[in-house]
Amino acid sequence: MKRIILVLALIAGTLYACSTVRVTGRKQFNLVSNSQIFPASFAQYRQFLQEHPVSKNTTQQERIRRIGRRLVKATEMYYQSKGWQKDLEGYKWEFNLVGDTVMNAFCMPGGKVVYFEGLLKVTTTDGEIAAVMGHEIAHALANHGAERMSQMYAQNLGAILTMLATANAPKEEQQKWLAIYGYGSTLGVILPYSRKHEAEADKIGQILMAIAGYDPYSAARVWEKMGKMAGPEPPEILSTHPSHARRLNNLRKWAPGALRIAKSFGITPTIK
Repeated sequence: MKRIILVLALIAGTLYACSTVRVTGRKQFNLVSNSQIFPASFAQYRQFLQEHPVSKNTTQQERIRRIGRRLVKATEMYYQSKGWQKDLEGYKWEFNLVGDTVMNAFCMPGGKVVYFEGLLKVTTTDGEIAAVMGHEIAHALANHGAERMSQMYAQNLGAILTMLATANAPKEEQQKWLAIYGYGSTLGVILPYSRKHEAEADKIGQILMAIAGYDPYSAARVWEKMGKMAGPEPPEILSTHPSHARRLNNLRKWAPGALRIAKSFGITPTIK
């Protein structure tokens, strides 16, 4: 049993600082470099657009791209002011509205963004669209995709080490410890980090949208709408996302700080 505890402690220990997330200062475990993940991401994006054609609504398509360009400019301004501009090397920003009723959006590593037409039913203002895209862009800037890959690698390694540590135990005992490890690492590491990623993307996204001139309070309005549309939530400990209530509280709490940062650039976001 002592060997099992040691293995779990070693795996948990690997999930501490290897690099730092810009803006928030959070330490992250990341084994994957941008030069490794970006080419695969760009290829997957091209494949996705072949299978999911872009919207034929040229007015809304240009709207998405215009808002995207403003967010990229805001990102460049902010990173330049902090001396982080080298972090943006290799990003190839692209924004596409996809003709699908799905209410979703995502940004792949390297800056490839997809916004689904279905989400326009909820995000009706430019500020609300900027809130969603700022959040997704923040995931890419914080290298959350690479961090998740690294965590899954560490989790798999932990399972192998657990098997080795219990190799001489009866099969039932080995299966029990593997199950304990699987549930423990998921509930204790993977899901909490996923919730941290979502909260981190909310905070960074609000800053970017404010510098781009959009009202950061729009982010809370988006989640108010989403919360009304959603069904019953699972317990937060079992979820990949913070609860709606926690998310709304955070977004309202962080908005004044995002406004102050925008004003430091001489920008006063339009409050709507």
